Amino acid sequence: MKDNHIKIFDTTLRDGEQAPGCSMTLREKLRISKALADLNVDIIEAGFPAASPGDFDAVKAIADENRGPIICGLARCNPDDIEKVHSAVKGSDNHRIHVFVATSAIHREYKLKMAKEEIIKNAVGAIKMARELCDDVEFSPEDASRTELGYLAEVVSAAIEAGARTVNIPDTVGYTVPAEFDELFRYLHAHVSGIEDITLSVHCHDDLGMAVSNSLAAVYAGARQIECTINGIGERAGNCSLEEVVMALKTRNEFFGMDTQIDTTRLYPTARLVSGITGMQIPRNKAIVGDNAFAHEAGIHQHGMLQHASTYEIMKPEDVGISKSNLVLGKHSGRHAFRDRVEGLGFDLDDFELNRAFQEFKKLADKKKDMYDGDIEAIIMNVDSASAGPWTLKTLQITSGTATDATANIQLLNEDGKEHEDSATADGPVEAAFISLEKITGIQLTLRNFELHSATVGEDAQGEATVTVEFNGQSYRGNGTSQDIVEAAARAYLEVINRILRRQERGLTDAQLAPDINRASI
Repeated sequence: MKDNHIKIFDTTLRDGEQAPGCSMTLREKLRISKALADLNVDIIEAGFPAASPGDFDAVKAIADENRGPIICGLARCNPDDIEKVHSAVKGSDNHRIHVFVATSAIHREYKLKMAKEEIIKNAVGAIKMARELCDDVEFSPEDASRTELGYLAEVVSAAIEAGARTVNIPDTVGYTVPAEFDELFRYLHAHVSGIEDITLSVHCHDDLGMAVSNSLAAVYAGARQIECTINGIGERAGNCSLEEVVMALKTRNEFFGMDTQIDTTRLYPTARLVSGITGMQIPRNKAIVGDNAFAHEAGIHQHGMLQHASTYEIMKPEDVGISKSNLVLGKHSGRHAFRDRVEGLGFDLDDFELNRAFQEFKKLADKKKDMYDGDIEAIIMNVDSASAGPWTLKTLQITSGTATDATANIQLLNEDGKEHEDSATADGPVEAAFISLEKITGIQLTLRNFELHSATVGEDAQGEATVTVEFNGQSYRGNGTSQDIVEAAARAYLEVINRILRRQERGLTDAQLAPDINRASI
């Protein structure tokens, strides 16, 4: 591999999923893993297999698909974690075991209660065990940016001698700044024997808004792998944003002299896919993939753009996968054109799913004057969630007024073909719809959060509803879409109910679904 190649290590499915409300189903993780493979990332950190049976199953399923990227799993420095990772990832032709242990003084004293020598012994033993199972082993000293430089160099030296092929330097709590991080990497290059024979990696969090800047500083100082997530999702303020750091390297290639193998035309569709699955809306002013990233409203900017695009655009929308014309299809569009656009948006549907989505597209096209990419994305997400059964929404009738309570009358169709109907009255139409759904299905939920967004533009735009609920101490998230915002909310609520019922059918208890250890943050 050329020295100017930067490996992109995507941890959307591990660190990204740890963001509150971002937990994903197995099907959703498989869909994202395919999108990441199409994006051409080098490594996919698919999860933390020891966290729960669900995490183990997801990592194994992703590894068994064998789509090309290295499939990695995270482990603490103990035999059980390491064996679980190996069992989960070994189905992939290219797989990695990633072990970590905290090294900073504050973690040594308050979390681990271990001496420096004990931590090094622990790390060395774990790396050696992992190397017996897998040639490709990565090691991370958690909270490296707050670890004494001399001790950090000692830990990294021991990790390399034990057999780690990649050593990752995490800014676990987003504490460092670019100049300081640059000095840290240069110190390691000067004081660690054999560091030129391994890949130095960087993993930054965004607590101070500098995850991308710190990652680029590390690259400038010798790092050759960046750990990042789509849309920068992750714990607290999130991680280094994949699309931002990749486009920074590409756009400023004359400065960095570094390349990635990322297919940048897949950035926008992948970002939209992850946003739709996680329910984490992309801010309009988000760099690279936000709605305003290539919008120019100021008169002086528009004038410059008309003369030459480079006056105010340092990238072309097509470079990141944004079509010049978002208005793509209409009610007379055929199935082939619809399939092409679906694939262009980053979705991989089988024939059954495509047919259902196309039918919904035709229905919506008869109602809406203009159809946008966002409409198609919303249809696909809605069809995918609806296929989870056993309940589907047949009819919803709402009666409400400023001086009266709202009443919702709902008809649901069960997978056995029987119709069930009930009604409920509440202060507002959304609450009435939720109560009616609970009465029919017998599932009582506690609503924790309700969000509503517009899928596209215009007065006939679809509304995207996202609900976060609690059931038996477990958090669930659902999404729904419709031109009627009450219907969108009802579909989101029903998606959660269906997910709970399906899991109960498979005999999964809430204890099995929830992590049995604390989620790891490196």
